[in-house]
Amino acid sequence: MSAALLAATACGTEVGSTSGGSPGGASSASTDGKTTVTAAMYPLQWLAERVGGPDAAVTGLTKPGVEPHDLELSPLQVGGLETTGLVVYIRGVQPAVDEAVEQHAADRAFDAATAVTPLPAVAEEEHHGEEGHEHEEVDYDPHLWLDPARFATVATKLGERLAAADPAHARGYRDRAAATAADLTALDGELAKGLATCSSDAIVTSHSAFGYLADRYKLHQIGISGLDPDAEPSPARLAEVAKVAKQEKVTTIFTETLVSPKVAEILAQEVGAKTAVLDPVESRPSNGDYLSAMRQNLSTLQAALSCS
Repeated sequence: MSAALLAATACGTEVGSTSGGSPGGASSASTDGKTTVTAAMYPLQWLAERVGGPDAAVTGLTKPGVEPHDLELSPLQVGGLETTGLVVYIRGVQPAVDEAVEQHAADRAFDAATAVTPLPAVAEEEHHGEEGHEHEEVDYDPHLWLDPARFATVATKLGERLAAADPAHARGYRDRAAATAADLTALDGELAKGLATCSSDAIVTSHSAFGYLADRYKLHQIGISGLDPDAEPSPARLAEVAKVAKQEKVTTIFTETLVSPKVAEILAQEVGAKTAVLDPVESRPSNGDYLSAMRQNLSTLQAALSCS
């Protein structure tokens, strides 16, 4: 291991507030009578906008370009949760949201993790020695939106929750949920076909956000850091990842859109690999949406893993 790699640390990111909708968070009811929905982060906002359609006014809590794990809510955002019709979140991703929902919107919250069978959390021993922000302890991996098949199930369940909250527009919610689930199922098929025959199955990632994608498409994720993107990997962890990357003849180390690439870049130099961006889709893409970002991930993986 080089001295530079042993000394490299992950870089923290800024925190932010709102994305779209009304300034500062959710409002009680829009002037046109739409159901108000507050989505904790981008993939859930995308889903809520698709399923809610013209019958819902959707507001995002996390500003584009902000690492959602680090979100801090303003008093206005917290107050907005008291009057929003439905909060869509995933417990364990954003501690500030978890606390605010528990205190102000427990009876109007949809935790997407309860709609599917989640994967277990990354084993603690795999990433011992890390230092990062203290996040709520959950016994599962919360990055479930990176499995389109599971996300399709979430879409269907969200449609039912919105139908129950707004019976007058129930048919619309259910129809849009079905259409969204169909789009996600089609995406799942594209990923399965595109990653079916590859020369390698090992993906070295900045943090262990891609467990669902790896599990669904039979890949082997090797996270430099654990589930917390701000955690600083220990020298022992860096040495282990470098060793495995060389053994697996990894040609690409994956960086992310919202996390400093410093450690991944130095690791790539250490093992003689290049870098490429694999998007955990935690923030709105600069171009396109969730579906296009996932298709770009497919192209990136196919190139890195020499898929035919």
